[in-house]
Amino acid sequence: MGHDGNGLQPEFWARPLVATALAECDMATLLDEVRSAHGWTQSQLAHAVGYSQSWVSKVLRGQQMLSVDQIRDIARTLGVPQYLLRIGDRGGEDPTKRRDFSKVAFLAALPVAPSISYRAADETTAASLAAITGAQRRLESDTPARELARGAVAHVELTKRALARSAETPFAIEVCPTVSEAAGFAAWLHADMQDIGTARMFYRFAVDSARRAEHPLLEAYMLGSLAAFEIDHDDPQLGLSMVAQARARTGSHPTPTARAWLACIEALGHAARHDAHSALRCLREAELAVAAGERTVSPPWPWVFPFDPGKLAGYRALVMVRLGRPQDAVAAFTESLVSVRPAAKQQALLMLEIATARRMAGEVDEAFTLAQEALKAGVVYSSERVLQRVRRFRRDYEGPPSLLVREFDDRLRSTVL
Repeated sequence: MGHDGNGLQPEFWARPLVATALAECDMATLLDEVRSAHGWTQSQLAHAVGYSQSWVSKVLRGQQMLSVDQIRDIARTLGVPQYLLRIGDRGGEDPTKRRDFSKVAFLAALPVAPSISYRAADETTAASLAAITGAQRRLESDTPARELARGAVAHVELTKRALARSAETPFAIEVCPTVSEAAGFAAWLHADMQDIGTARMFYRFAVDSARRAEHPLLEAYMLGSLAAFEIDHDDPQLGLSMVAQARARTGSHPTPTARAWLACIEALGHAARHDAHSALRCLREAELAVAAGERTVSPPWPWVFPFDPGKLAGYRALVMVRLGRPQDAVAAFTESLVSVRPAAKQQALLMLEIATARRMAGEVDEAFTLAQEALKAGVVYSSERVLQRVRRFRRDYEGPPSLLVREFDDRLRSTVL
């Protein structure tokens, strides 16, 4: 599965033929359009989705029915935006024949009818759009991502249309960054749902929108966010290259917040590659930047919170886990939690990191107690990101199945079922 469809632009999915195929779950048409867009042969498409050429040929001819799981797997592999591809799983139905999909999501992908007129943008437009994104962000801390995703995607469309209406006005330069902010938040939500292809698409759109806004600091922020995303999804080399781009956009005298944050993301990238020397060097750079930033009254937009010693301690702990230094990790986590009270989903992720450090230190029962609490939070908030990390935590443990471990396994199985 070396290929993927993530390089396709958002406009591709809004093409009438593609949008209709998404709305009707017409996989034959959808796969053929993706194949054509990439210039692939049937064999290359088969390699991309991980099936045989003969099987793909049958799908394209409408002679091969697909299960719900197959559709989801192929959609993830090709980077199909799953917020547009809505799949029910009632037994006995051929999902490729179903028509029960969200009209709202489908219509959001279509261009606005030229006969519809809108009020031109004014001095309140950018502030209003930014306020919506800000409200969505505040809700995200304790709301399942799936409950926010459709509204976030619709808001991205709204910002794009507002930008189009402001094109001939002096307010365009204010509206343009709101598109990037909205897309970045949509990316974050889809990452939480483990819809990796869609998340990557929105992150790339956020970077591109920031670039078009000619706002270097916003572009650096979105590049750094995408870098952290790629590092988190097992491509540290790509993440590090994006950190380098982000650093270049901040100029020769970056603000302390930007410098500290990017240095920490770079440290995570080096730690993922087991390069302890480079990771520790980046942490030292972040420490100097935090010290300089303590004299700053407020962080620069688009950062919302100051990058303080507590935040730095949290990143240091993550780096130490990846470098296999459990005692240093636990100490850093303790320092972090004393000064920072994370939101529920973020706290669950931190608990899993602490659990990993405890497990590495041989404290198995303590580790699985923490992991079980994280599992509960993942279920309550329907966070696929948390649940996926819980499963990864369990896979990485190869020790004997104690009573607590067996209880954890029972709870994990019931969650999956």
